[in-house]
Amino acid sequence: MLEVRHLSVNYRGIQALADVCFKLAAGRLVGLIGPNGAGKSTLIKAILNLIPIREGQVIYQGLPLKQQRQQVAYVPQRSQIDWDYPITVWNVVMMARTAHAGWFHAPSRTSREVVKEALLRVEMFGLRDRQIGELSGGQQQRVFLARAIAQQAELFLFDEPLTAVDKKTEALILEIYAELKAQGKTLLISCHEWGEALNHYDRLLLLNQRLIANGSPIEVMTLENIQCAYGVCPQPQRFHQSKETMYFC
Repeated sequence: MLEVRHLSVNYRGIQALADVCFKLAAGRLVGLIGPNGAGKSTLIKAILNLIPIREGQVIYQGLPLKQQRQQVAYVPQRSQIDWDYPITVWNVVMMARTAHAGWFHAPSRTSREVVKEALLRVEMFGLRDRQIGELSGGQQQRVFLARAIAQQAELFLFDEPLTAVDKKTEALILEIYAELKAQGKTLLISCHEWGEALNHYDRLLLLNQRLIANGSPIEVMTLENIQCAYGVCPQPQRFHQSKETMYFC
C-alpha cells in the first residue's frame, strides 16, 4: 500500500500541490490526469523525494518511502533525459542493477541475465550496443521501460510514458503494464491521453494542484469533475452523457 498523506509542495514561492491525499493498493494500474501545469510531474517527484515537500508524508508498506527507494522504479518525462549522453542501451538498463551490486562492483551473472531478459521483453536486445541518442523516440522509451523492469521494483512511477511513441511501442507498453499488474506491482502513470485509452486504468486520480477526484474512470470523469479541473470539457465529442456521468465509447 502506498499512502500519500496531506502532501503540499511550493515551487518558487507558488503553491504547486495542496493537501493531496490518496492510497494505492498493490496490483493496481492507476492513471494520474489533469491539465498542463496541474502538478502531475511535481506530485511524482514529491513522492520520490526528488523535490522538497512543504507538508505531508509518503508512506509505503508502513515506512517512509524515501527509506525504500530500492522498491521504486521511475521513468521521467523524455524532456528530462539527456539523450546526447554517450551511453549504450545495455549500460542504460544495467544502471538499474547498481542498487543490487553497488557502483564499484562488476555486474553479477544474475544482473546480466536480468538485463538481457528485460531488453528481450521490450524487443531491444538486438540494439544493446547502440548509443541511446541514435534511437527513435519509441525505442528510447522502450529502453527506459526495460531499465524499470530490470530494477525488479514493487512500485512503478511513469511520467507520460506514451508521449511521442509509435503505435507498436504503445501496445508493448500497455502489455507490460498488464504483466506488472498481474505480478502484484503498483503502477502510477501520469498520462495525457483521453477517451477510450483511460479505460486501461483501474483507477484515476484527477489533479489540479489539489486532488479533485479519485475512483474508477466512470466515477472520475463526470462533467462536474472535468469542468472543475479544466474549466471546460475538452474534446466533448469523445464522450456520451447519461445522468450527469461521462463514460467512454
